[in-house]
Amino acid sequence: MGIKGKASSLLEEFKAFAFKGNIVDMAIGVIIGGAFGKIVTSFVNDIVMPSVTAIIAMGGGKDAGEGLKALAYTTANGVVIPYGNFIGGIIDFLIVAIVVFIVMKKFLGFMQNMRKKEEAPAAPPAPPEPSAEEKLLTEIRDLLKK
Repeated sequence: MGIKGKASSLLEEFKAFAFKGNIVDMAIGVIIGGAFGKIVTSFVNDIVMPSVTAIIAMGGGKDAGEGLKALAYTTANGVVIPYGNFIGGIIDFLIVAIVVFIVMKKFLGFMQNMRKKEEAPAAPPAPPEPSAEEKLLTEIRDLLKK
């Protein structure tokens, strides 16, 4: 097999790999996950963090307008440690984790319900009709009882 044949074989293998259904589904999931991440980041930065900062400001902390990112510790050497960013990252992660948990729980519950409906057992089949020999034995038994 020449170089041209090996290259076309490699290209065919790549096409088979790249366009499998599960690879395409995974790519779609990554794209949607990225968009969802932007929504969550906006929610955390624009809604949750100002609320948390307002609560901190009520307790004598930083000004509520500065946001949680303004929370920082300055060492004696002048090094600034922005722990507000860290707190924001933790809250961001927790919100994403909770939403993914709820969505997956509901999705998996929906899938299980669908499977149960599909796998619902049919009515048991009617018992087979007795053979001629069994009928004769039943008649004899009934006659003996009389």
